[in-house]
Amino acid sequence: MSKRRSESPGEVTQHKRQRASQPEEDDEDDDSVPFTLTPSVTGSGDVGIIEAITLKNFMCHAHLGPFTFGPNVNFVVGNNGSGKSAVLTALIVALGGTAQTTSRGSSLKNFVKEGESFAEVSITIRNRGNDGFKPQAYGESIIVDLRISGDGVRTYKIRSKTGQVVSTKKDELISILDYFNIQVDNPVSILTQEMSKHFLHSKGEQDKYKFFMKATQLDQMNEDYDYIIKTQSLTKNAVNQHEEVLEELKKAFKEKEERYKGLSSLEEMNKKLDDLKKQMAWALVNEMEKEMRPIGDRVEAEEKLTPKYNQKVDEWKAKVEEAERKYREQHERVEQVTERLQTLQPLGAQLRADTQKHNAAVKTAEASYHKLKTNQRDLEKDKQQLTKRIDELTVSISQATAADSQAREARISTLQQELGELAHRDNTLAQQMEQFQHAINTAQESLNGTRREEQDLTRSISSKENNIRQLEASRTNRLRRFGEHMPALLNAIDEAYAKGMFKRKPVGPIGHYIHLKDPSQAIAVESCLKSLVTAFCCDNFRDERTLQTLTAKFMKENRPQLIVSAFNDQIYNVGPRAVNHPTYPSVLQALEIDDPNVANCLIDMRGIETILLIKNNDEARRVIQRNTPPRNCREAFTAAGDQVYHNRYYSNSSQRKTSVLGGDVEEEINQLREAVASQQEHLSRLRESKQTLEAEIRQNNALNRTSSDQLTRVKNQCRRLKMEITELQNVEEPQSDDLVPLEADLDEIKEKLVVSVRQCEEAKERLAQLRSEASEADHKFKQHREQIASVAEEAEPIREELNKCDSDVEKSKHHRKHYEEKRKTHLSNIQALKSNLQQKEKELKESIAKAVTICPERVDVRRTARSLDSEINRLRVSINTQQEQQGDREAIIRQYQEAMQKYNSTYRDVKTLKKFSDVINDIIQQRQRAFAKMRSFYSLRCKYYFDATLAQRGYVGHINFDHKSKTLLIAVQPGGKTKASLSDMRSLSGGERSFSTVCFVLSLWSITESPFRALDEFDVYMDMVNRRISMDMFLKVASSQRFRQFIFLTPQSMSSLPVSNLIRILRLNDPERNQTILPFGQRNSDP
Repeated sequence: MSKRRSESPGEVTQHKRQRASQPEEDDEDDDSVPFTLTPSVTGSGDVGIIEAITLKNFMCHAHLGPFTFGPNVNFVVGNNGSGKSAVLTALIVALGGTAQTTSRGSSLKNFVKEGESFAEVSITIRNRGNDGFKPQAYGESIIVDLRISGDGVRTYKIRSKTGQVVSTKKDELISILDYFNIQVDNPVSILTQEMSKHFLHSKGEQDKYKFFMKATQLDQMNEDYDYIIKTQSLTKNAVNQHEEVLEELKKAFKEKEERYKGLSSLEEMNKKLDDLKKQMAWALVNEMEKEMRPIGDRVEAEEKLTPKYNQKVDEWKAKVEEAERKYREQHERVEQVTERLQTLQPLGAQLRADTQKHNAAVKTAEASYHKLKTNQRDLEKDKQQLTKRIDELTVSISQATAADSQAREARISTLQQELGELAHRDNTLAQQMEQFQHAINTAQESLNGTRREEQDLTRSISSKENNIRQLEASRTNRLRRFGEHMPALLNAIDEAYAKGMFKRKPVGPIGHYIHLKDPSQAIAVESCLKSLVTAFCCDNFRDERTLQTLTAKFMKENRPQLIVSAFNDQIYNVGPRAVNHPTYPSVLQALEIDDPNVANCLIDMRGIETILLIKNNDEARRVIQRNTPPRNCREAFTAAGDQVYHNRYYSNSSQRKTSVLGGDVEEEINQLREAVASQQEHLSRLRESKQTLEAEIRQNNALNRTSSDQLTRVKNQCRRLKMEITELQNVEEPQSDDLVPLEADLDEIKEKLVVSVRQCEEAKERLAQLRSEASEADHKFKQHREQIASVAEEAEPIREELNKCDSDVEKSKHHRKHYEEKRKTHLSNIQALKSNLQQKEKELKESIAKAVTICPERVDVRRTARSLDSEINRLRVSINTQQEQQGDREAIIRQYQEAMQKYNSTYRDVKTLKKFSDVINDIIQQRQRAFAKMRSFYSLRCKYYFDATLAQRGYVGHINFDHKSKTLLIAVQPGGKTKASLSDMRSLSGGERSFSTVCFVLSLWSITESPFRALDEFDVYMDMVNRRISMDMFLKVASSQRFRQFIFLTPQSMSSLPVSNLIRILRLNDPERNQTILPFGQRNSDP
């Protein structure tokens, strides 16, 4: 708050200078017209107001001023470019403001006039009365001289009223500003033109709230509290560090205290040491006896579990045999269904061809029958017409001239000839339409088949291209052949193993560790191993669970099989049970396996030592089925992947190419690319054929439509000719001689009609026969197709059951192997426990003998040997230390007292700091609550004054403060409506919004303190009515606050202001050409 009286009486001066009588427009045009003030009694401020300001080489002005301001209301008027804003900018910069605060430049050097090397600003601040700042040094005025060099360097000279330099430091200026409460960066104290425009145009609620906080200096207070809280946090960190130091001091103090207490008698310590040694001897005996008891109990418990392991092994052996039996049954069923399908497929193609042939014959017969039927209808119509005509001629009594009769007959004959030609054309067009429709149907069937074949080829090409991409990726990383996510899974396994998540690192995929000696056996080996190629081996079930989690993370589908088998790191000796053939190798012999655990896993899970690889199918049948199978040979696989048992043979129809064990990747890629190129070529031919068929269908459709249009026109023409013939025949009655040819024609038509009826009946019978044959052929084809579908549907669940049986076999073998290993491990553990128990008994006898030597009678010891050993060692160290320091007792006492004093002193300091930090925390919380109350108080005052100032013009409105979201919403309704109809300021006109903003500024004035207030172009967007009302409000506020100075900068002439000695108008003239000093006039002088 300012350090001055709220009001101080000023000098009372009366001036009676006549005011100019020109109208307002003339005042604006002639800036040199002087101004006058009416006499008035005023009170002025004694400290902090601006008395005068002078500018030199500032911005674009060579010289401005000196300007002498009045103590209350001052208007600086002039057109744009006259220097109004330069005066306000100079005021801000000279009083310590930054270039950014002025919104006129980014650096101070921008304020130096172009072509000059420096700029100067001189400001005189009033310093009268008892509230003056260092009145003995400065007197009644403080003169602040600012010089800005061309480089933007700012230097100050702060002089007294007499011109004596008192200080050149900016700190002195800051002290003066703080003393007078002058805030150059507060927009309520100094509202620049840019800030005014921004504030008027700003529609953001957060911007208005920031304006309010900055005007009331609450934002500075909030920043101070944040800084204090941050400092308090640093203090707490320092206290924590001191507490760590205190712990170290405490530890040192305890060591010194222990040394101090260690000055007791050596005899007592030696006696205590002997007692501890006796206890130690029998304590070791007690601990060995305790160790032996659980071992014996465990041996007994493990021996009880042995029958359980035997039972589990036998149980899973039986399950393996049952699963293998079910697998054989399902495999035989699949073979039977496959043979049935292969038998049915050729017959299906034959039945389809027969059906298509019969359908074509039916369509041809239908066309012939419809043609005969049409001819029959035409004959019947002709018969009816001739009969009708003969009847009419018979009963006719009219006569006509011979010439007319002949002409009519000639015309009728001509028309009948044309009608016959049209009938012939009608039949021809009907046949053409039937042919076109038949061609369209045939082409459409071919097109549908071509499209289906195109889709199948596209899917096949896409699948092969995907395989090519996987093979190309496997050039640099063979692991990608086992799946796209396999490299990432192996990296995750390595990381987990490095973190200790696995007891033994899992091995896999198995196919990555095996290599073919003969690459041509790849399909046979993959058919034998199946899913084991991508499986992983785990040492124990804990590792399996961990690996299961990792595989679930990287592979949502097709997860690899996880096999638990204790790692032996040495391949099994399978010589006695392995197959050895002089010509054909076993799977084990055909492979090079990098890891013995992988070999053991394949031996356990698949028995690869008992499976032969025979390339030729016939040779495999001869070796395995026709003769006695080789010793220990369970089955064999051919180069094509066929599986051969001694009593059955399974063909490999699903896998004709290798997926992971192929030796030559480039050859596989080339083969796939050749297949893709061949299929793409075929696809191109199919597409060309499809385009040809589509073009043919479009052409036939067009021809069919053309024929249909022509047929319609022919039928219309026939109807027209028949009507004309009928009209000619009805004109007059011909002679009876004319009946002879008509009767002859009628007889001919009757004969033709009899023939046509017979032909239609024959065609109808033939059509019915063909339809029956076609229906029977179609029925047979559908039955056959349903039979194939039924067999295929029957095969699907069998295949699923076969896959399930295969999985059950592998699972059962896995569990059998697991329990066999567990039984083996169990028996080994029992043997190890018994050996350990015997060793412990031997060690116990030796320990008892040693204890008897040290202490003949057994001592009841309740402490552990470890604690006794620790105490013995500590006691020995104490005895040795005591013996070494026996003569330096005073030094031990002195060190103990110094350590105790340092620890206690640091403890008190830390305790005091913690207490002080708690007190500061309480104070901060109180201050923050007070800050919230002050902010609420300011908000209420601002709302009150805003409502009061709006009411002066009949407006209603309110201000809504949201301190939580930091927004300020102003709603105003002109015209005195109720508050229910309030609207946002954005819906107001420019003048109404400017007036509302003035009311908001006045409300902020009411809650802030400053010796002077300056506004630049506050009325730029107001109309004359709002400008007058706003001006009256400003003058009223100024009249009520005569201790405070007001400076208004405006381009208006202000000629309508009342004459008063409180008001001073400084009018700046427009600069003339080549003019460097801007003249200004005064309507009144300082009283």
